[in-house]
Amino acid sequence: MILRLILGDQLNHQHSWYDAQRNDVLYVMMEMRQETDYVAHHVQKVVAFFAAMRAFAEHLRDHNHAVFYFALDHPENQQTLAENLRFVINQHKVTHFEYQLPDEFRLDEQLLDFCESLPFTSQGVDSEHFLSERGELARFFTGKKTYLMESFYRMMRKKHNVLMDGKEPATGQWNYDADNRKTLPKNHQPIAPLLFERDVSDLLNLLEKQGVATIGNIDPTAFIWPVTRPEGLEMLRFFTESCLPYFGTFQDAMIPGGWSLYHSRLSFLMNAKILHPLEVISAAVAEWQKRPDVVAYAQVEGFVRQIIGWREYMRGVYWAKMPDYKSLNFFGHTRKLPEWFWTGRTKMNCLKDAIGQSLDYAYAHHIQRLMITGNFALLAGVHPDELDAWYLGIYIDAIEWVEITNTRGMSQFADGGIVGTKPYVSSANYIDKMSHHCGGCFYDKTQKIGPKACPFNALYWHFYDRHQDKLERNPRIGMMYQTWKKMNPETKAQIIAQAETNLARLDEL
Repeated sequence: MILRLILGDQLNHQHSWYDAQRNDVLYVMMEMRQETDYVAHHVQKVVAFFAAMRAFAEHLRDHNHAVFYFALDHPENQQTLAENLRFVINQHKVTHFEYQLPDEFRLDEQLLDFCESLPFTSQGVDSEHFLSERGELARFFTGKKTYLMESFYRMMRKKHNVLMDGKEPATGQWNYDADNRKTLPKNHQPIAPLLFERDVSDLLNLLEKQGVATIGNIDPTAFIWPVTRPEGLEMLRFFTESCLPYFGTFQDAMIPGGWSLYHSRLSFLMNAKILHPLEVISAAVAEWQKRPDVVAYAQVEGFVRQIIGWREYMRGVYWAKMPDYKSLNFFGHTRKLPEWFWTGRTKMNCLKDAIGQSLDYAYAHHIQRLMITGNFALLAGVHPDELDAWYLGIYIDAIEWVEITNTRGMSQFADGGIVGTKPYVSSANYIDKMSHHCGGCFYDKTQKIGPKACPFNALYWHFYDRHQDKLERNPRIGMMYQTWKKMNPETKAQIIAQAETNLARLDEL
C-alpha cells in the first residue's frame, strides 16, 4: 500500500499522480492545528483553504481515488503532520510513502525528518506547478550579491517562449513598467468585482468549537472567494475579459473602497495550485492576441511579469536564502506594530482603508502592501518579525515562500538589498499621487510639522537620517541625502522632533 500526502496548498488537479486509478494508493489530506495556529490567520484564509481542500478531496473521490481526510474534529486527528501520518500508516499497513515537495522550508524539514524515521521507502516528487526549479534562481545568480529580477524575468520569458519573437521580446521591448503607474481619474468608475456566494457556516462553527483563534471579518452565508477549479477558471475568464484591458495602466492605483479594482485576485487559486501559472498567463496572452485593439500590450506584459517574473523570482529567492532569510533585520528595527494594524482604527485615510479592506476581504493589492502598510512599518522601525506575522496571517494568498521574501526583501529591505536595490519608502507625496486618500484626511499631506502634519512626512526624513550610515552610498537614493543636507538646520531639528513625537505615540496616530 502506497500512502501519498497532499498538503493544503497542493490542490493540483492536473498532477501526474492522478493520471491513473490505482487500488494500491491511498491519499491523505489534513486540517490541522499545526497549520491554523502558527500565526493568527484571517478567518477567510482558513475557511478558503479548508473549503478548497474538502472540494479537492471530493473531486478525487469522484474520480475513484481513495482519500483519507482528517477534518479538524476527526476523532483520531492528532493535529500534527507526523502523528497523523503514523496513524494512517498503521491503520492501512502502508509500505511506501510519497509526498509532493512542499513550498515552505519548515514543512520540507518536517517531512525529511519524518521520512528518515520510517522503516520503509519514501519519495518526494515535484508538485508540477512552478515554471522554475527550486534551485534554479540560485544557480542563475551564482556569485551575485544582488538578485536582479529583470534578468531572471527575461530568462524565464525565453525559457517558456512567452511574449517572444524568436530570441527577442515580441515588441522589441522587455518591460513596460513605466506605462503601469497611472492613478485612476476621479470620475472613473471601476468595474464591479466578480464575487462568489458560498455558505460556510459549517466551517465557521467548526473553527469556533475547536477554539481556533482568527482575525478579520466574514459573511458566513456569502463567502466571496473561489475555491474550486471551475470557479477558478470562471475568475480567470472574468479577469481576462473584463479587467485585463485596464490592469497594467492602473495596477498601482488606489482609491477609497476600491479593494479589487482591476486586479485578477487569482493569487490564492495559484498559491493553492488550483490554477497553473502557465494556463493563467496563456489566457492573458490569448486575450491580447484576440483583442489587441482593446487589450494593449503593456497591460498583458505587466501581468505576465508579475507571474512568470516576480512570483517565480520570489520563490527562487526563498529557496536560495532560507532558513537564514527569516531572521534578517538589516536596520535592526525593534518596534511593535501599532494596535490599529489589527483594527484599522487610525486617522490616516490610506492606512485605514488598506487595513480595513484587509480585515474585510483578506486582500490588498501589491501597492497597498508595499507603499501603504509596508512603507509605514519601515518608516516607523517595526521589527520585521512583527510584520511577517501580520502579512502571513491577514492575507488569503499568504504562504511563507511568497510572503517572507516580499516582506523582508521588497517591503522592509531587511535583507540589505538581496531583492530590492533600495528601501521602498515615501512621504505623503507619493501616496497622494497614486491614490485619492489624502483629500479629506485628518492629516495634511503638505505639512511636515505640527499636530495636523501627515505622519509619513516627518517619519520619511527621520528614516533617512537615522540610517544614513547604511544608505548614503546607495546610488538610487543619494539625491535624498543631498536634499536633507541642504535643509535649514532648524527645520531639520523640527522634523526630527515631530517624527520622535509620532514614534512615541504610534497607537494614537
